[in-house]
Order: sequence, then C-alpha cells, then structure tokens
Amino acid sequence: MAYTLRNPHLEGTTFFWEGGPVGVLLSHGYTATTAEVRPLGHYLHERGYTVSGPLLPGHGTTPQEMNRCRWQTWADAFEAAYRDLAARCDRVYVGGESMGGLLALYLASRHPEIAGVMAYAAALIVPSSFARTFLLPILAPLGIILAKGPSEPNAADARWQGYDHNPLRATQQLFALQTVVRARLSEITQPILIVQGRLDTAVSADAPELIYRSVRSTEKYLYWFEKSTHCVLLDQEWEDVAALTVRFIEGKLVQ
Repeated sequence: MAYTLRNPHLEGTTFFWEGGPVGVLLSHGYTATTAEVRPLGHYLHERGYTVSGPLLPGHGTTPQEMNRCRWQTWADAFEAAYRDLAARCDRVYVGGESMGGLLALYLASRHPEIAGVMAYAAALIVPSSFARTFLLPILAPLGIILAKGPSEPNAADARWQGYDHNPLRATQQLFALQTVVRARLSEITQPILIVQGRLDTAVSADAPELIYRSVRSTEKYLYWFEKSTHCVLLDQEWEDVAALTVRFIEGKLVQ
C-alpha cells in the first residue's frame, strides 16, 4: 500500500539557519516533519538566533521506514544536531513539540550545559485506551500500519505535514521513550518552559504538571493556551507561544 504525506506542498526537510551566537534546536513530533516547527524557527531566526531543525529518521519518507526505527534512533539524530549547533554557538536552547518535547527533555537530562529547554505539548502521558492496552502489543510486532482516527478540525491542520497513519512498531517506541524520559526528569536542572494547549486531546493534562513537579530546575514556567489544541506551535495562538519563547530565552519571564 502506498502512503502519502498530508500537505506535501509544505517544506518539511532538515533546516539550519545561521544567525547570532545563541542557538535554538527544535524537534518536530511523532509522524510529523519539520513543517511543525518551522514557523517558530523562522520567528526566532528573524530575531537573530541560529536555528536548527533536523528531520528525524523515518519521518517524511514512509511509515514502513518509521517502523524500522527505535527511540534511540531519533534521540541519536537529535543529539547529533545538538553537537553540531553547540560547536557553532556560545549557548544552545533545545525544544520540541509532542514527541519532540520528549527528545528535548531527554537531551537536556544528558547535557547539563544546555542553556534551557522548551517542552511544547510534550507527549509524556497520552490518554489510555483499549487499543493501546490490549491491541497494540499484539499488532505492533506484525508491523501493522493503521489509519489515524478522525479529529476535530483546527487551525493547525493546514500547517501540519506528516503521515495520516500510525506505524505501530514505532508507536511502541514512542511509549518506550515516555518511560525513559519520565525516569530522567529529575536530572533536568536547566530553566524550563512548559507549554500546553487547553484543548489538547492527544496528551493528558497531567503531563505538563508532572514535568513541572519532577524537574529540579529552579527556574520553571508552565503556560496554558486556552484556544490551542495539541499543535501549539501551529494553532491559532502560535505567535503568542513564539513571543513567550523569546521572552524565556531572554530571561524576561517572572515566576
């Protein structure tokens, strides 16, 4: 069966935009492409930051290829992009949306020299379901790829690029990454910005609260955006999220 990307006309490849001495590394989420973080990336680059956004392995190609990836494959690719950016910049901030938020948290837990971390709708806890609990362990080893269920239309739809299907082996790797990140949250000491859409149905509302409580950062900020769904970096309040991100990087937020 042939699979196509939703919104194939969008730019979704790896990008690197050189700017000043402060770098920002951004990761897209599960089944998505860099189209998910490009608006924020452009916003930051226009304000003088050097911005990097790698396309993670298995993304932007086929769900079958994604099914061949392990969570370490994505983490290693994100870390390689970090090392490249850190070699060029004096300070580096890392951030990501959904699974990308998990990768940013994981990287920050391993590299205390990272200046700060931004977790946008980090997929640490997803709502439980019969399919996840009982069907996924049976179907995933078979390499099955399932169509995603319907969702309410939102402002992010036209800006999001990625698969309309879930490769179930890769889904299991996402859940494995959740477990690893949860165990490492106490290793995070950097300033952290946590952002969540109030209308997000893909990630549990308990997730941002758990991150906030578990990190050992002395500077930590949790913001809810009332009109946003899961893709807070693409939804109708994305420019407010981008402006908040700049204020965070500039150290202008107040606890």
